[in-house]
Amino acid sequence: MRIDRLLVYLRFARTRSRACEMIDAGHMRLNGTHVHRHSEAVRAGSVLTFMIGDTVRIIEILSLPDRRGPPGLARSHYRELDRDGETALAADKDS
Repeated sequence: MRIDRLLVYLRFARTRSRACEMIDAGHMRLNGTHVHRHSEAVRAGSVLTFMIGDTVRIIEILSLPDRRGPPGLARSHYRELDRDGETALAADKDS
């Protein structure tokens, strides 16, 4: 799935043009590599790192959504990781 569409489906961006602006800002990484194209492919198991406001968000994609749904459904497709490894989610990433 394209990264710009995924950001909309997971409700991190309201529109695809806003998602493209987030990517163009240059602060987005996919599996540790800077994202330069809006059409970059994202798969289940990928890790996204990006800024929302003043907060760095690190998420692991668990499954790809079929559409933009309610917030609870969107959250079921990813899990938050802690960049310092202090929470159980990040520490037990492989389990």
